This record gives sequence, structure tokens and C-alpha cells, in this order.
Amino acid sequence: MRFLYSLGLSLYALLLRLVAPFVPKAAAWVAGRAGLLARVEQALAGDAAPRLWVHCASLGEFEQGRPLIEGLRQQYPGHKIVLTFFSPSGYEVRKSWPGADYVFYLPLDTAGNARRFVAAVQPRLAVFVKYEFWYFFLRELRAQGIPAVVVAAIFRPQQPFFRPWGGFFRQILGQLTHIFTQNEASADLLRGIGLTRVSVAGDTRFDTVAATALAPARPLPLAEAFVADGAPVLVAGSVWPEDLPALAPLLRKHARTMRFIVAPHEVSEAHLQEIEAAMPGLTLRYSRAVPGTVAEARLLLIDNVGMLSQLYRFGQFAYIGGAFGAGLHNTLEAAAFGLPVYFGPRYARFQEAVELVQLGCAFPVQSARQLEAAFDRLYYNEEARLKVQDLCLDYVHQHAGATSRILRELKVKG
Repeated sequence: MRFLYSLGLSLYALLLRLVAPFVPKAAAWVAGRAGLLARVEQALAGDAAPRLWVHCASLGEFEQGRPLIEGLRQQYPGHKIVLTFFSPSGYEVRKSWPGADYVFYLPLDTAGNARRFVAAVQPRLAVFVKYEFWYFFLRELRAQGIPAVVVAAIFRPQQPFFRPWGGFFRQILGQLTHIFTQNEASADLLRGIGLTRVSVAGDTRFDTVAATALAPARPLPLAEAFVADGAPVLVAGSVWPEDLPALAPLLRKHARTMRFIVAPHEVSEAHLQEIEAAMPGLTLRYSRAVPGTVAEARLLLIDNVGMLSQLYRFGQFAYIGGAFGAGLHNTLEAAAFGLPVYFGPRYARFQEAVELVQLGCAFPVQSARQLEAAFDRLYYNEEARLKVQDLCLDYVHQHAGATSRILRELKVKG
């Protein structure tokens, strides 16, 4: 199985190299790993400070791990933070993040790469956020006696770890020093395969979104000018083309009485044009807006990455994309501001979305007609919307605290 694992990763890397000339993300993945280990070794060679390594697959996992990184910084002020990403969508956005001392791509998981990388970083602790169980890296960390933990992990019965043929994957988990899960069901699955170094700590994303909602508002003068007339605002985040057939009719229906802030998941020119076509003549791209004219538009189209979590504070309603396609994106960022949340039908894999639906804070729909009906029930009933707002805020605050629970259990030498 280890041979197949290595072969699969090699084929994956080869495929990315083949498509790199045509796919920008693949090109960034390949270019970012050219000479990577030499750059890591050179960057760290003259730094004798003890280090902590935190790895995130992409931007979503970074936001999930962010409160823990900040907590580690406070708890171990003499240690440097090394942050790695697997995906360009995380690295490119956060490569200059001041909360980390070093930010790198993660080399491909091979025995040689793991040996060189761990030797260069020499971490006192390695933290993997939610996913990313890399066999050779974990094996090397264990061989060097370096604690390795996973935080905010969530597991499901259909994953390979819990299948009769999944012995190799269970070996990967067995190399971890500790696993902090989001829920008891995940912990039970792990205990069922003989893993005992498991704790239920919760989801650190609640700490991230709660902190964002409570922090002093970041100045966003264009957005502030856009909503200055006091009209109700719907913020649509991480929107995919598959969301538009349901979402666009709602935008057109309420174009005279509402304002809309729409952030696509991919800020490609083609997708931006699709959204502009849904509301012709009423859409303004953020990069082209100026305070004097932004109020003339009805839809502010966010054509950059990294602003979305701050934009929900301008809304009274939220639509979250992805659930008409591969899967739902982050609903907690909107819920932290008390916004009722609407999304498509593919949300069952996301525990927080299921719980928000059960509470009556979120509303899954399968069509434009269903979205219109669900939206109008709150749009025309302010008392009901305010009740949902309170339920959302209570839900987020009751689930916060995972970061402090994890930090209490982590022990770093040196």
C-alpha cells in the first residue's frame, strides 16, 4: 500500500506539471515547489530560535488554525512559527501574513523530502489543521521524537481509516501524538480502531469567527459608502456558477429595494462576467469603485480574495455558495454576525450547517423558487429575522473555546 501511496502522489505531481501551462493554480503549485527545500534550508540556517510548525491545506484550514497559531505565539513567545500550505489558494493569500515568521509550501510527501524538511525546520511541535495526514512527514516526525498533533479533525465512517482494507491509513493516524476532534462521533470512530490519544476539543473556526465579529471593524470605505443609504443588504459569499440559477432571480427581484455584495469563490474573468450578466447595468466591481459613485450600483462585485469575512458585518442576510456543486463553504463567518444563511442542497457533510438548519438559522434550498420563498419569509418579517439573528449569535458563542482547550493540553519542550 505504501508503494501505491507514493505512486499516487508521483502521478498527481506529474499531472499538475502537465496541466500547469493551462491551469494557473497548477502552475503556481509547480512553481512554488521549484527549489523549495533549498530555499527552506537557506531561510532557516542562521536562525537558532526554537520553532513550531503549523501546516494548513489551504485558506479555509488556515482560518481554522489561525486562533491556535495566535495562541501558540502568546503561549510560547520565544518560538518562531513556521507555516506551510499545500495549496496555492492558501499560500498566495497568506505568504506575507505577519503572524508567522516563515511561510512555505509543503514539499511533496516523500521520504527524502520529509527528511530534509524536518531537518531544516527542527520543530519542537508540529500541528496539522483538520486534514492532511502525510505518511512520510509523520513518520519522520515520530522517528525524531517530535510531537505531531491534528486539531479540529473530523472523521466519517466511509473514510479509508475505518474500512477493512484501510490498515495503511490507520498506520498514518497511529503516528500522531494526539488528535483533537471537533465532535464526539469522530472521537468514537478513532477509539473504535484502537486509537486512544484522542480528545474532543471542538472546532477552532468558532473562535476565529467570534473574534472577527467582536474585533474593531476594519475600515472599508467603499463598502461603507455602498450601504450608506440603509437599504437591506444580502452578502453572497463563495459563489460558484452553479449557484447563479437560484441566486440571480432573487437579486433581480429585489434590485430596487436592496443592495447586494457578491464575492465569487473564483475571481476569474469569466465568472465575474457571469455575475455581471445576471444584473446588467446594476453591478460594479470593487476594483473599479470609488466612494463618489459606488452608491449608484445595486450589486458590489468583490473581485479580490481575503475580504469576505469582514463584509458580512454590512449584511442582514447571507447566501453561501458551493452547495449546488461540490459542497458548501463557510457558513460560520456569516452566522457570527447574526445573519440568516441560505444555501443549496449539498450541505449534509458540514456539521455546523446541519446544526444551523436544525436551529432554524439556515435554510437549504433546491431551486430559485424555494430560495425566494425562504428569503421572503424573513425579509417581510423583521421580528422573525431578529429572532434568527439572536439564535445565530448564541450558537456561535456557545461553541467557541476550542483553542483554549487545545492550548491547555499542548506541551512544547524548550
